[in-house]
Amino acid sequence: MLSVAKVQRCNAWRYYVRGVACGDGLRPVGQSLKAAQEAAGLPRGRWRGRGLAALGLTEGAEVSERQMELTFGQGRHPDADRIERRLLDDGVDPVAARRATVLGQPIEEIEARQQTPLLALDFTFRPQASLTVLWALGDAHTRRVIEGAHERAVAQALRWLEDDIAETRWASGRSRARTPALVVAAFRHFDNRDGAPLLHEHCLILNRVQRPDTGGEPTWGALDTTKLYQHVVAAGTLYTLTMTTEVCEELGLATVPREVTPGLRPVMEVAGVEQDLIDWSATRREQIDQALVGITDRYVKKHGRLPDERARHGLGWWAAQDTRRAKKTPKPLEQLRAWWRASAILRLGQEVVDGLLERCRAAGAVIRARVRPVVDTALAAVDVAAIVFTVRRSFARRHVLAEARRHLLETLRGRGFTRGLDDYIADAALSRHARQLTVPVPGRRTPAPDQLTYTADFAWPHRWWVAGVDGKPPRESSRYERARVAGLALQNAIRDARILAALGGEASAATSAAVDHQDQAAPHAVGHPDRDAALTPAQRAAAVHAHQQAAMPEEYLDGRTTDPATWLYTPKNLALLAAFTQASEARGRLIADGAPPKQLAKDAADPARQQQYPEQPDQGRGAGPNR
Repeated sequence: MLSVAKVQRCNAWRYYVRGVACGDGLRPVGQSLKAAQEAAGLPRGRWRGRGLAALGLTEGAEVSERQMELTFGQGRHPDADRIERRLLDDGVDPVAARRATVLGQPIEEIEARQQTPLLALDFTFRPQASLTVLWALGDAHTRRVIEGAHERAVAQALRWLEDDIAETRWASGRSRARTPALVVAAFRHFDNRDGAPLLHEHCLILNRVQRPDTGGEPTWGALDTTKLYQHVVAAGTLYTLTMTTEVCEELGLATVPREVTPGLRPVMEVAGVEQDLIDWSATRREQIDQALVGITDRYVKKHGRLPDERARHGLGWWAAQDTRRAKKTPKPLEQLRAWWRASAILRLGQEVVDGLLERCRAAGAVIRARVRPVVDTALAAVDVAAIVFTVRRSFARRHVLAEARRHLLETLRGRGFTRGLDDYIADAALSRHARQLTVPVPGRRTPAPDQLTYTADFAWPHRWWVAGVDGKPPRESSRYERARVAGLALQNAIRDARILAALGGEASAATSAAVDHQDQAAPHAVGHPDRDAALTPAQRAAAVHAHQQAAMPEEYLDGRTTDPATWLYTPKNLALLAAFTQASEARGRLIADGAPPKQLAKDAADPARQQQYPEQPDQGRGAGPNR
């Protein structure tokens, strides 16, 4: 998981030097950063990125307090003091000596234009809650495996940003150049502000990179931070996929889906980590949920309707800000681990804590026995394309790539896969199931591949209402739920067409178009030498179908998503839907007959009419400009 924050001169760099660099804690006045890190038992901040060579720094070198102030507070070289002294000794003018240590445009010039300079972006990487629980309560070997996987996953995500995403721009964006060399200061933390376990890493990406000028000499310029923002989700899914796969392969674990928010995408957690343990570690989630109730109530009173999907995200952010506690005094990791273990035993019992890893390995063995390390790229491509289209309507390659990585995590359940398979699935989804919307304009710069916009020609799924539980009001189906149905419907069509083709039958025109070029997309296998080298088409279709069903979350196998016709139309949902329909028709008749509005409150005679909520406005189909 990945979140992003800005680092700006006005106050942000002081916040990072005084707090983030020493474990999100309060550093006493007058105490040096090095002394605070030693007292807290925290690892020192480390420099990362290929751009360090241009600064004379090495990968893994320690980040000092003065370097933080110079680089992320003044936009100057990390060793500006030494460089400036050397130039002054050589007789250089003081103003010119200081200007020689500035990276790119001076901050003073930016502020003179009444603009706020952006010095860096804080990319914060953290694993899922179940991995955090295993790291906090596991033995020393488990902790080392998780920390090592976390470090390598962060490194891979940063390397991907350098190789494929990082660009510099100048001349008001009219000129661009690839810059595969970032400068990053990384700080690792072990807990949150409540003292609960939360392994995470702050990576401050400097908003300065080198590019060749008109004479071929290197010069410093600004990053295209907009492009970095656009690829945050894809970078976060790469980190999650990489770390989860490595931990599961190393410890023999597997993943299962866990629904955090009804209607939204489930989180793939380690199988065997009980919900009680996740709730024990997720103290912030409980605080946010409690605050969200009051914030949602105020929203309904102000707007006269329930919040839609976009508004719910905004309300959740406000709830998180309102419940954010003040900083604490950092504590050493060994002291935190002892406190975490005692707290978990007191709440859940010693047997639950001591047997955590064994239960995870037992659950993982069952899942790994039924889920082969095989991905049918044809089904993956159509599923990815259908989900992205249903959620966004128009999309770019970064959206498809992020969904392809999610698909691998959901399908393989922590099993390893061939490197580059995510890019292969994304390219297949775009080439076979997408239609380009971006039209190059003659005389203008040709759009880069990541700037192209696509859509698809899939059927648009219908919306439905989901009955509320635990006293909650009914809600409209989310875009992800509708996307899940659309993807599975297309996968079923492809399976049926394959079987018909294998049996010598003639598929319909629609299904034959859906399976075009499927013979070129053989399943990818990893570490499975005993797999049959040659299967008949019918055997291959049956094997793929069984594999996809085995990897599908259990709740999807209960007659809801494997067949879109049964997603809603179960006996229970049909009865609820009929009640809602009758209530709606009754209200319509009363309004048509000119009944006064106060009469509408008397229609709650049966349980289906006990609570009436204002009808939400139509959200349209797809992601419009305000979504």
